[in-house]
Amino acid sequence: MNDTINILLVEDDINLGYVIQDNLGLLGYNVHLSKDGKEGLKDFNSGKYDLCLLDVMLPKKDGFSLAEDIRKVDAEVPIFFLTARTMEEDRIKGFKMGADDYITKPFSMDELQLRIEAILKRTGKHIKVDTDKIQIGKYWFDIVNYQLTADGEEKKLTKKEAEILKLLAQQKDKVVERELILNMVWGDDNYFNGRSLDVFITKLRKYLKSDPNIQIKNIHGIGFVLSDVPKVE
Repeated sequence: MNDTINILLVEDDINLGYVIQDNLGLLGYNVHLSKDGKEGLKDFNSGKYDLCLLDVMLPKKDGFSLAEDIRKVDAEVPIFFLTARTMEEDRIKGFKMGADDYITKPFSMDELQLRIEAILKRTGKHIKVDTDKIQIGKYWFDIVNYQLTADGEEKKLTKKEAEILKLLAQQKDKVVERELILNMVWGDDNYFNGRSLDVFITKLRKYLKSDPNIQIKNIHGIGFVLSDVPKVE
């Protein structure tokens, strides 16, 4: 395989997780293993993946809820459910949530490989154009190097600042829920992390203030929305 395919595998059965990771690794895939739903969500936000393999029965956040949160920030990344369930309503629920495929345990690695190859072929390997940099008003945000650039000046962001801005920028002009940001960046939506999020939002507003068209609005009780549309007088 010419280009590395990055796969996020979320599986709480560690032995099975390592078996899948090792077997797909031998085929040339780069597989990151997360052990529960909350960890998987945080890891998804921290990396760049071409495919998500999600177990349905996960601790802390089940596979369906995890897929729903992933879809809020990325409507295109292929999602593949792994499950011990055989009930038709579960399969239907998975497809309604945007799943690309569904395989029931136990399964053979040959079958998993063929299904993964079919998904990646259909989606063109899910490589987006210019995903490393996002324009926000007069700024260019380098999401890989955590850097904001405007007017020849550069500002280095911390990892958490960059992860929050990435979520807001990728969903520009849309409300991003507080709970989603907290779970993706901190892995937990408790009160103390919520207070930290407000501090980080204040910092990001300060970093972007030289462009008066950029706003990070607080939608009370729901979340935040980033916009960079010039104001109409």
